[in-house]
Amino acid sequence: MKKEDVPQDLGALGKITKEVCYATDDSGKYTTQLSNGWEVKSTALDTAWQQVEERIAAAKQKVLNNGASPILFFMEKGLMDIQILAGYTGFWQWQVKRHLKPDVFNNLSYKKLEKYAEVFNVSVADLKTMTVNEA
Repeated sequence: MKKEDVPQDLGALGKITKEVCYATDDSGKYTTQLSNGWEVKSTALDTAWQQVEERIAAAKQKVLNNGASPILFFMEKGLMDIQILAGYTGFWQWQVKRHLKPDVFNNLSYKKLEKYAEVFNVSVADLKTMTVNEA
């Protein structure tokens, strides 16, 4: 792509930052060019984030229906899976899977709940009630 053809559509971060793209100059050599964004890329990112929000909403509803523990909600909110959460908490993956069950979660020790709360950056009370304090 030529330097003058680098997209300058206002993207999601266009007002905050610019993206570095590689393009060819008039002599055909590669150089860098700043871009405000690209509509196609912004649309793809918006679609991906919409899917994330849908997964978070579905997880919250599952918890409210007593189909899972609040850990599922915070995992989705934090874009984590069982393997990642196990790595952060120090629990085995099978333990995290077990803790996703509401009955098991309700009987977890305060110390175990603290580990999860620390990973999700919430208090134990917020963990139990799915309260998110976004800063």
